[in-house]
Amino acid sequence: MSVTEDHPSPQPSSPTANGWPAASPLVGWRNMPRRSRGLSLRTLIILRWMAIFGQSATILVATAWFHFDLPLWGCLAVIATSVAMNLSSTARLKRADAPISDGVRTAGHLGFDILQLSILLALTGGLQNPFCILLVAPVTIAAASLPARQAVLMGLMVLLATVGLFYFSLPLPWQLGTELELPTLYKVGIGMALTTGVVFTSAYAWRVAADAEKLELALATTQDVLQREQRMAALGGLAASAAHELGTPLATIQVVAKELLRASTQGGQAAEDAALILQQAERCREILKRLSQQPEEGGIAFAEVGLKALLEEVVEPHRGFDLMFDVSVGTASGEAPPRVRRLPEVIHGLSTLVENAADFAANRVRVRATVDAGFIEIEVVDDGPGFPPDILPRLGEPYVTSRPHGKARRALAAQIAASVASAAPGRKGRKNVTPEPEAIAPSQGGMGLGFFIARTLLERTGGKVSAGVGDGGRGQPKGARVSVRWSRASLEVAA
Repeated sequence: MSVTEDHPSPQPSSPTANGWPAASPLVGWRNMPRRSRGLSLRTLIILRWMAIFGQSATILVATAWFHFDLPLWGCLAVIATSVAMNLSSTARLKRADAPISDGVRTAGHLGFDILQLSILLALTGGLQNPFCILLVAPVTIAAASLPARQAVLMGLMVLLATVGLFYFSLPLPWQLGTELELPTLYKVGIGMALTTGVVFTSAYAWRVAADAEKLELALATTQDVLQREQRMAALGGLAASAAHELGTPLATIQVVAKELLRASTQGGQAAEDAALILQQAERCREILKRLSQQPEEGGIAFAEVGLKALLEEVVEPHRGFDLMFDVSVGTASGEAPPRVRRLPEVIHGLSTLVENAADFAANRVRVRATVDAGFIEIEVVDDGPGFPPDILPRLGEPYVTSRPHGKARRALAAQIAASVASAAPGRKGRKNVTPEPEAIAPSQGGMGLGFFIARTLLERTGGKVSAGVGDGGRGQPKGARVSVRWSRASLEVAA
């Protein structure tokens, strides 16, 4: 099972009664894809101050300590442009209408830094200057924080700067009276090394950032799912509490209505009204009774539940799709199954595992709980093809899936075909025949987030998730087995 969450697009803020905007622009910024946000202006300012400090210290040491013949005023002028840029950015940051950073603004700042560093290197030896390796830094930052177009643009700027520094630069500063001239082949080697470093370092940063972005989205989806389950649990608890609290006033209403009925003339208007009140009060009592039923009797969202009832609740939504479900609970000493906490994480995680098994199973899914002295273990086994060998080692990572979308798409295609056939006009003298849609358990896609979310939620409750081969024998599909193991103390309700 894979879970797809719809993230709302940023909405324009509207003023409220007190004059403040209803939503801060930061809300829309946070809803943007991470690479489209770029870096915050504050971060860019801090990075540039660090570069200014490093460049100034290097110029000072080379001039005052080593007595290198540097074009001092030219270097200080280039550094001064960075100082001016930073002061201007700081002033914009302090304004009330400070712009929110995005990919384009971040690319502009990084492009300025590349240009400034290239000019400074051109004044101090070009590719002969060992500090030319610093050109890799802006490209690495761009690869890690910007969309592909801006990141590639930053890389091309550095490559053009490398070519320009090869042909156009002042001699490498050295001690007074000494001139150091490095061979052209060395400069070619430095240029190739710089180009290779830019390509591989940026590719490495891009890959790491892409994995982090996927993990961030998967965790956000997991949090959304958990919050939804918790809201449902809270609604169920609220319903049970309301049923309990409303019982007393409802009983009072019934008593008063009976007294009115007794005191009214038989067949009169007051008697009819009293009888109607009694009828509706009894109806309210039946509704409250259903709301306050225990989970084993069909209610929802209670704090604790029998282990067998928990498994039945997880399996119930998937019954009726041409699959057999075997649900059982076994204890080591034959004692009664324990009562466990009905945690939203456990409900959603186990439901996901059962849905995965139902999607791939041929005929049967087995859900069995085993209880011993120290542990509670729940395993879900199907008779499908099992986990592919290349998927099993990476199972539990986000966006890892082997789901062919088969069942979901066949079910959708059958429904569409049925609708088209029923709506299309048939030929004269021939009746339209509506095909029966195939009874297939629906799936929510194939993004590869389902198992990741299930594992994350179950491990939050103290469970340990493991996956392996099912019970298939020789000549039969191997099937898949997923088991979750908790200590009894983390799941069982103390007697």
